[in-house]
Amino acid sequence: MRKNDYGDYKVSAADIAEKMGAGWNYGNTLEANFDGVPDETVWGNPKASQEMVDAVADAGFGTVRIPISYLNKIDDSNGFKIDTDWLERIVEVVDYCYNRGLFVIINIHGDGYHTIDGSWLLCDGKDQSFIKEKYAAVWRQIAERFAGYDEHLIFENMNEVFDGVYHEPVPEYYENINDYAQIFVNTVRSTGGSNTHRWLLVAGWNTDISYTCGGYGFRLPDDDLNTANENRLILSVHCYDPWEYCGDDKKKVYLWGEKGQEIIEVSHADPHYMADWGDEEHIRSQFSLLKRKYIDKGIPVVMGEFGCIDRTHEELPDRIAENRAYYDGFVAGTAAQNGITPVYWDNGYNGKYGFGLFDRRTLTQTQPELIEAIVCGVKNKDPMSGREALIHRYTV
Repeated sequence: MRKNDYGDYKVSAADIAEKMGAGWNYGNTLEANFDGVPDETVWGNPKASQEMVDAVADAGFGTVRIPISYLNKIDDSNGFKIDTDWLERIVEVVDYCYNRGLFVIINIHGDGYHTIDGSWLLCDGKDQSFIKEKYAAVWRQIAERFAGYDEHLIFENMNEVFDGVYHEPVPEYYENINDYAQIFVNTVRSTGGSNTHRWLLVAGWNTDISYTCGGYGFRLPDDDLNTANENRLILSVHCYDPWEYCGDDKKKVYLWGEKGQEIIEVSHADPHYMADWGDEEHIRSQFSLLKRKYIDKGIPVVMGEFGCIDRTHEELPDRIAENRAYYDGFVAGTAAQNGITPVYWDNGYNGKYGFGLFDRRTLTQTQPELIEAIVCGVKNKDPMSGREALIHRYTV
């Protein structure tokens, strides 16, 4: 069992965001699956490696989030036992990050998706007693396996759990989400070791900022078994606002914010391609809300996913790339200004509509301007920190 490689160092609420820095998702890898069978290469990415983590660390990222699916690796007929080889593979990938002194976030990811075969962590599922029993058993095994790892390993209870329908939260289902969070905290704390004071990341309805902060029924769980003498819960949210720009490949929206308006004026791009909501003021407002409601009260916030797809196959590719870097840097820097830890969503795919920042086979940066905008934005707590680099890159 891996012990506290960082010694007795305690990561406090006051410094956790500073220590975590900019984050990167090892996406579409350990959560990848086919017909409910987890397989880290089945979605087209190579296996996770120490070399890839080295490239991420060398690029300036301080945190790696590792999305993980369990699905049929859980034996329902044998006390919900997790397949030993799968759990040990997770340990290997976590160790890649520890070897570079990084913070690591691991979660239960695709098990809560209605679109995945074999998913079971469903807030609208009929047999909630079974779901909650299984959920506790899975987290107990994960926590016991990692009990000797220090606070640089963070557990995240789930990912984007909701009823699969994009509407306001259903109170009955939201109560189940709150129950999952409480089960998660109680289960992890009860396993001893570093788990008695480990940072635990909990999410509301679909990790949506508005549905978490807006009085729709989210409750932070009680943490009475925490031995740290301070809060050890973190709020988990995601931000892909506006989705039409960030992720919707069916809509031809590739300009955003003040930079998008500048491109329209200078390059005579069609204003029709401009996002009509979710501009800089919206991002500032959302993050300010998180700061007031949570961070100012001693509850850190991790934005576990953000980013926007590559649309440089459209017209004006250089200007679109510039706008994309501007967006990512603005979101990352504004998050850091408010004490929020931003973790970029990298799905390993480069090219049309991809989120990739690296080529995972050659271990090289494919989007150095995005990386610089994100890392500098967080380091300097400045949404415009990467602007000089962008100006240089796109004018030489």
